[in-house]
Amino acid sequence: MQMLTDDETAELIDTAAELAAAAREATLLHFRSTGLTADTKESDRFDPVTVADRLCEERMRAILARRRPRDAILGEEMGVSSGESGLTWVLDPIDGTRSYLCGTPTWGVLISVADETGPIYGLIDQPYIGERFEGGLGRAVVRGPLGEQELATRAPRPLSEAILMSTFPEIGTAEEEAAFRRLSGQVRLTRYGADCYAYALLAAGQIDLVVEAGLQPYDVQAPMAVIEAAGGIMTDWNGRRNPEGGRVIAASSSEMHAAAMQALRG
Repeated sequence: MQMLTDDETAELIDTAAELAAAAREATLLHFRSTGLTADTKESDRFDPVTVADRLCEERMRAILARRRPRDAILGEEMGVSSGESGLTWVLDPIDGTRSYLCGTPTWGVLISVADETGPIYGLIDQPYIGERFEGGLGRAVVRGPLGEQELATRAPRPLSEAILMSTFPEIGTAEEEAAFRRLSGQVRLTRYGADCYAYALLAAGQIDLVVEAGLQPYDVQAPMAVIEAAGGIMTDWNGRRNPEGGRVIAASSSEMHAAAMQALRG
């Protein structure tokens, strides 16, 4: 992991805040607007992208070009831009574009900065609600309508008392869906459709588990930074830290994580 000075740390945090502010403005320009439409990025299924996704990433990249020109960028909509500093900004301008299209406030903007070990700092920002979850570089806070609060995941409790969330009830392959159903059958409550907001709720101590599959680096790196800073754990289904995405299990504690992995494995 790169060693950062206090000034370098402050610069990264300030840059992320500027990115998030620009993203709020860009996404709210179009949220719940009349006639908002989406293109699909894939031919065999609906994988939507809107004018807001593209505008948001364009504006964030312009800020990084001005403030952090030596850093690399990985963005969902515009791919990879190389850098030489050893740091990479990972951007998902709208995580949950389907929710954005429906007008529900569970989508979010994901911003993180990573070194060779993975994400070291991240934001989950929900522009419409006005909540920002921040984790890494010594910080674990949420700011929003209730003011500023420290983030902390739930204390360990039995799997039978857990609340589990996932974006889709049909998760990944048939094998992955079957594993998820085994887990879902052992928890108290399973809820769907919260996109990145589910990871924010886990970091805030509201739920116990988020389990998904088929994710990309820009889907997982900001949530990983926030959840780890709040005291949780986020890995693949084999227990390995997975900043590249794929199968994901995020848990409030190591005990909850172990119990959920055992259920997934059957």
